[in-house]
Amino acid sequence: MKASEPLETALAAGMFAGLRAAGWRRSLAIGGAIGALAHRLGLRRRVAEANLAAAFPERSAAECDALLIEHYRELGRVGAEYARLAELARAPEGAVVAEARGLEHLERARRRGRGAILLSGHYGNFELLGAWLGRFNPVDFVVQTIRNRQVEAMISRQRTAAGVGELSAATGLRRVYEGLKTNRWVAMLGDQDAGRHGCFVPFLGRPASTAIGPARLALATGAALIPGFVTRRDDGRLVLEVEPALELDDPRRDDAVERLTALHVARLERHVRAAPRYWFWLHRRWKTAPPAAPAMR
Repeated sequence: MKASEPLETALAAGMFAGLRAAGWRRSLAIGGAIGALAHRLGLRRRVAEANLAAAFPERSAAECDALLIEHYRELGRVGAEYARLAELARAPEGAVVAEARGLEHLERARRRGRGAILLSGHYGNFELLGAWLGRFNPVDFVVQTIRNRQVEAMISRQRTAAGVGELSAATGLRRVYEGLKTNRWVAMLGDQDAGRHGCFVPFLGRPASTAIGPARLALATGAALIPGFVTRRDDGRLVLEVEPALELDDPRRDDAVERLTALHVARLERHVRAAPRYWFWLHRRWKTAPPAAPAMR
């Protein structure tokens, strides 16, 4: 345990308690203010600025900075909602989720009986998207554990209270297969740098190493691979958009995994370009460079 972890845990517990006491809408304002403070303090701002400049070279520095400020504010709002994930996921119809589009794609997958892989990215409040969908069918999250185990336990309790199962990204592959076989929905993220274990597909104008796990699972099990994304209205309520399942014209081809991976990354890119303030610009998405092309002889 790091020496700073008890302090981090105490701060997180105090912040969660304060945000829950403030009520949801008030907590959104508090979270937005915390996000703006993080921007002023420069928290990973150089990484975010470089990512934005590369993705949108046509935008001025002032435009990118305004976008980035709003992005930090949205990160703060999402962080504030983690304190009451269960409450928000179970809220009455229309109270927190203003609109949900495309639920028929999930219903189609449920009727097929092979489970579904709910695929999103670090875009808006993706965890609330998955937890809210648990009212229609059992949902499991594939999660990465964080270093501070006590803070991780706090977040885990919120997921459990929301009725969501947890599967470890490192050790839970067998349980993922078991869940899909029993027609559960498995929620995964597909937009982190995957190092040398990923495949390189275009994302915002650059090749990005991308995990092939979601595509490989879908092809191996027959589970539908269904993208979903969440945005926020001015009144704080969320809009969920569930898209049609990703399909290949010939899933038996040798490059099927790479092609299906490229399809879901293209769906994410479309949403990022339409509303970039929701995507997690602080991540070093292009950390792994693609292999050098062989020299011409």
